[in-house]
Amino acid sequence: MRKLNEECAVFGVSLLVDEAVGITYNGLLSLQHRGQESAGIAVAYQNKIFLLKDLGLVGEVFSYDTLNTLPGGKTAVGHTRYSTYGSSTKENAGPFVTDYLTGRIALSHNGNVTNAKEIRESLSQNGLRFDATSDSEIVSSLLAYHITKHGTASGIIKAVQHIKGAFSLAIASGKDKLIAVRDADGFRPLCIGKNEIGYAVASESCALEVCGFDFVRDVKPGEMIVFEQGKLISEQIILTKKEKDRGLCIFEYVYFARPDSVLDGLSVYDARFNMGAVLFDECPALADIIIGVPDSGLEAASGYSAKSGIKLVSGFVKNRYIGRSFIYPTQSQRDSAVRQKLNPLAANVRGKRVIMVDDSIVRGTTCEKIVRSLRNAGAKEVHLRISSPPFRYTCHYGTDIGAEENLIASKLSLTEVCKEIGADSLGYISLDGLKRACGDCQLSFCTACFQSE
Repeated sequence: MRKLNEECAVFGVSLLVDEAVGITYNGLLSLQHRGQESAGIAVAYQNKIFLLKDLGLVGEVFSYDTLNTLPGGKTAVGHTRYSTYGSSTKENAGPFVTDYLTGRIALSHNGNVTNAKEIRESLSQNGLRFDATSDSEIVSSLLAYHITKHGTASGIIKAVQHIKGAFSLAIASGKDKLIAVRDADGFRPLCIGKNEIGYAVASESCALEVCGFDFVRDVKPGEMIVFEQGKLISEQIILTKKEKDRGLCIFEYVYFARPDSVLDGLSVYDARFNMGAVLFDECPALADIIIGVPDSGLEAASGYSAKSGIKLVSGFVKNRYIGRSFIYPTQSQRDSAVRQKLNPLAANVRGKRVIMVDDSIVRGTTCEKIVRSLRNAGAKEVHLRISSPPFRYTCHYGTDIGAEENLIASKLSLTEVCKEIGADSLGYISLDGLKRACGDCQLSFCTACFQSE
């Protein structure tokens, strides 16, 4: 199993002082978990936009010297990327800067546009050229095309009417406007912060807090917000949809987001703790100890322990200098990273019946390795509990779930999956149970990867 991947993170600031670049850099560091293939910052300064981006982690792309090549500026957008549409190349890194007749815009985009091919073909027929293969470049070009005709705000409103799929956008114009837009379903998170020097928008609230902004609220599905000179103007530009099983990707709570973030009214930590409690109600087991798989299995393990009364202990030592395994381009490299990343704590598991809580099973290969490592460390029994339902279907909205034949739960029964990974028992939370655990979220959920549409 590879862990699931989510396309990217966006961050943007509109300030009264020239500190946009440094703050955006710090915001991207806080959002590194959402994308580890590339990073970039675009800053507006004196009616121009300056861009610096490259492949690598935020700390690798930007140094003290490279940051100083950018003007400080009052308005900037930043981006970290994991590719779902388009390959991992410098050209596909964000933000995307696009020229139009009277200026430039810089776009950071989180999500996946399902009609990107059709938009690209239409724009190409109107003479637009493309240098990358990312859907973010297509969105940026679409925005610039309509801004040329209708002006900045009106052009963006016109452009997003053509976009289908998932998109949370942070857009900087050369005239020191910052604009945030969220799609009508709210597939991907986007929130607003404020302090004495201006506003910020971010994929997660943790980045706002780290950068010294007080959380104001989430951008509403279908809403556009314009920030300029310390002011905020909001407009509902897309009618929100009421379709069943459409809304915020529920896997944000399971895995993608940091536990110290609050998304659409619900603490990620609380959601994961609740998942563990529900998981015990639905899938109890007799055991001596409970362990969580770092990092996103830890909170669910705490909830399972609190509800069951079974002792929670540390089960693994994590090498913090190994990135998330999915950043490696080949399966053999990912497998090697898994072996280096988590080492069982033999002193805690030896001779014990162990319940191991993790967030998901996708392919099953990583789970099998972790279960085997626990047995090699002396665990007497290993009972696996998963805080998300079985993945059976592909995703089209920015989550890197591959072909269904690669999803172990789509081709094997629960008993067969348990045997394949070598556990003594296996239990998944139900979809209804997961929704109950996340019941305080203000939005409905997209759960298409768990059930047929």
